[in-house]
Amino acid sequence: MQALTPTDHGEALALYRAQIIGSLVSRELEHGNLRDALVELSKQRFRPPRSHGSRTYSVATLERWYYAYKASGLEALRPTPRSDRGRARDLTEVQRELLLDIRKEHPSASVPLILETLVGDGRLEKDAVSESTVRRLYAEHGLDRTALRHGGRGHVRLRWQAERPGALWHGDVCHGASLIVDGKTAPVRIHALLDDASRYVVAIAAMHHEREVDMLSLLVGAVRRHGPPEVLYLDNGSTYRGQTLELACARMGTALLHAKPYDAPARGKMERFWRTLREGCLDFAAGVGSLHDLNARLFAFLDERYHQAPHGGLLGKSPASVYEAAPRVVDDFDEARLRAALTVHARRRVRRDSTLSMDGEDWETDLGFLAGRLVTVLRCLVDPSEPPWLEHEGKRFPLHPVDPVANASRPRAPCNLDEPHPSRVDFDPATARLDRMLGRSHNAKPGRTP
Repeated sequence: MQALTPTDHGEALALYRAQIIGSLVSRELEHGNLRDALVELSKQRFRPPRSHGSRTYSVATLERWYYAYKASGLEALRPTPRSDRGRARDLTEVQRELLLDIRKEHPSASVPLILETLVGDGRLEKDAVSESTVRRLYAEHGLDRTALRHGGRGHVRLRWQAERPGALWHGDVCHGASLIVDGKTAPVRIHALLDDASRYVVAIAAMHHEREVDMLSLLVGAVRRHGPPEVLYLDNGSTYRGQTLELACARMGTALLHAKPYDAPARGKMERFWRTLREGCLDFAAGVGSLHDLNARLFAFLDERYHQAPHGGLLGKSPASVYEAAPRVVDDFDEARLRAALTVHARRRVRRDSTLSMDGEDWETDLGFLAGRLVTVLRCLVDPSEPPWLEHEGKRFPLHPVDPVANASRPRAPCNLDEPHPSRVDFDPATARLDRMLGRSHNAKPGRTP
């Protein structure tokens, strides 16, 4: 059986006061004897709840407690809160209205900036109002900056969870400690995808960059192993705002959602996982010298610790047991559909040297007759190392990287000015000018004089 404890701090204080004057209440005392007893009690020291020091109480205070306890019991000894508790008492009504109007019209302005401006304008005396007083005023009216970021007063936050594993994945990036690679400092960005209903990590990888293509490569691996989710819930950063990711999710039938800016609690499951990862793995990876070693430690932590440990949000079940127990939905999503979903199309103009640019790189085509023409270039992001290709008249033609050194010795199409050029059309500007100069008939045959 659990011990009986006070319901709140007010009842704890009431019990503390009853213990001080309780011995007097149980005794039959005359008025003079009571006075003497209260004087003796006022000389003793007592330690209040949640206090680190002891104190004494006046005779008047002890007498008030005594008669209140005799009349109404323990409830009468509860402390009475102030009627203006939590309100900014140091402000006049005019100052309150002014400060509230400023916050409503300029919600991004900080309290120090507001006070500094009012003092500089002469509308407020210096040090007349403290920052904490103004913050209490804003909190009282639901105008503190946290409430304003969440849409003003009335914002309600509820605990939520996807109905089953595979329905919703969280995606995010965690910044790790930099690595020293070949004597140079290299940043570490840990990308991860977390299943909402089971807290199971479907994909994780440590990389040096935080780009859209990095998240796409992580998503490809997760989709190949687990199939596409119904919803992908991502941060609001530029890494997750690209058109390629949006189009790929739409082709896979996955709804793409972004969290509200500056609302970290809305993505609490992902933030909690990052905290667990730091405390269990990243904080002890100071001696790691490469991404390969760091990734090996991440996989070991997930397989041996995180996925097998009881999780409070799962009522003591492990993420692995919840994820593996869920039935898998059978669909027709295969490698061909994955490649189609992650194939990007772009219009490019082929340069005169038969090259074109794609993803910041120059590529070359063997179809020299396309020089100067607009073509459609395609690239599948399932494998970033796979070269792009172009489509012409319904056929697929591969592109290859430009090699200027090799091109220096490649044979060109024959073009000898010393040999006669075979002409299929009767077109000779030089002979026409000569005919006009000599007055020859236009119907005269070449080599004939009129």
